[in-house]
Amino acid sequence: MRFDYRIVFIITGLLFTLSTSLTVVNYFVSVENIRSQLKDSSLPLTVDNIYTVIQKQIIEPNLISSMMANDTFMKDWLSHEEGETDKIARYLDTIQNKYKMSTTFLVSEKTMNYYTAKGLIEKIKSDNPNNAWYFDFKNIPEVNEINIDHNEFMGTSLFMFINHKIFDEDFHLLGVIGVGLKTSYIDDMLKRFRQDYKFNVYFVDDVGQLIISEKRENSPSYLDKMPDLKQLGLSFVSNGSQIYEYTKNNDMYLLNRKYIPELDLYLIVEAKIDDFTSKLEETFYFNIAVTLLLTLIITIIVLVYVRKMHRRLNDLANNDVLTGLPNRRTFNDKLEYFLLLIKRNKSPLSIVFLDVDNFKNINDSKGHDVGDKVLKKLAKLLNATVRSSDFVARWGGEEFIIMLADTNVDNASLIAEKLRSVIESCESLQSLVDFPVTASFGVTSIKNDDHIDDIFKRVDSALYQAKSEGKNRVIKA
Repeated sequence: MRFDYRIVFIITGLLFTLSTSLTVVNYFVSVENIRSQLKDSSLPLTVDNIYTVIQKQIIEPNLISSMMANDTFMKDWLSHEEGETDKIARYLDTIQNKYKMSTTFLVSEKTMNYYTAKGLIEKIKSDNPNNAWYFDFKNIPEVNEINIDHNEFMGTSLFMFINHKIFDEDFHLLGVIGVGLKTSYIDDMLKRFRQDYKFNVYFVDDVGQLIISEKRENSPSYLDKMPDLKQLGLSFVSNGSQIYEYTKNNDMYLLNRKYIPELDLYLIVEAKIDDFTSKLEETFYFNIAVTLLLTLIITIIVLVYVRKMHRRLNDLANNDVLTGLPNRRTFNDKLEYFLLLIKRNKSPLSIVFLDVDNFKNINDSKGHDVGDKVLKKLAKLLNATVRSSDFVARWGGEEFIIMLADTNVDNASLIAEKLRSVIESCESLQSLVDFPVTASFGVTSIKNDDHIDDIFKRVDSALYQAKSEGKNRVIKA
């Protein structure tokens, strides 16, 4: 039986190992696929989506700013009516409210006056750092620009300003006009990308300083100062798109960097790989648990089946198929065990050996099927007649053998005589063959220092004598 358990555990162990190995391999392949998909598809696509959103947000304000710069009223006012500030204030206020801009503004090149919907705000001065944007813009060849900046008259909020130059008919600079938008919509967009898509998004300048980010704790101020990013040699001076892979706080990250020319900023999209593989990890552990459970169930099923088959094989090996009685091998094992007992306990033990008389005639005249019925009936009769402590077995063919515990040869002869009589008078046996069925018996008792071969030789001789003396009798030896 120990061999059976070992085989079961080996098979189920191999099954579990195979299933687990496939699950582990599938997990790591899936993780690598997700990492590759992030790197090759999701991150670049996210960058493009954000870029598209920003472009959409810029198009309308840019058109409005361009329309204002080319408005005839605006050019005439700057050329001839600049003293009437209420007109320009109403104009800027109308544009601001009509198109829902955060602010509208105008700077006159002639007077250096800075106007908004509230009227004249200040005079632009070259030595004022807050006015540097105007002089920088005036000195570049482009007729329009977009920049991200604060406005000292509008609180601490960050604005996106879209500036357009105003020219007269001779292409002389009259001033700069434009609109400003709060970047709060960008904050909402960045929050949505983090919560819905698990991407951290930043906008940085060419030295890595954070210009636009979601307003939350632990946001970096300088991306190029982050230790892990410094090791990558992250560059903010080249155009195009670049992807980096790095470790931060023992977690793997992917980062995509893309230059946004409209803002003159760099868009940074960062993804923590664990955020995208956590579900996969949960599935991995669930699959391992399912594999373990299924393996346990299979082990139990196989174990039950093997034990059942083992018992069946034992029955086939130890018992006679026809009669259901123990066979010769089982009887020999039982006898060896009893021989050890009687040597220790000094108790008597006897053997009865019987053979059905004229059994060949029964097979020849009635057929082997009737002969088999006779043997089966005889087996039941023997088991029903002897004591429960006695042991009945089929020796082979039409021969049976009985081991009588705590019985000397004389008492064994009496029991054998009783069996002979019962067999001879059994009506069920007679009905099978139409004549009385009889048996011859040899009886012997175990002697000191008897060997098994000696016992069988002696009892077989007694049976042979019973046969030679006319059959249907009991002879003891």
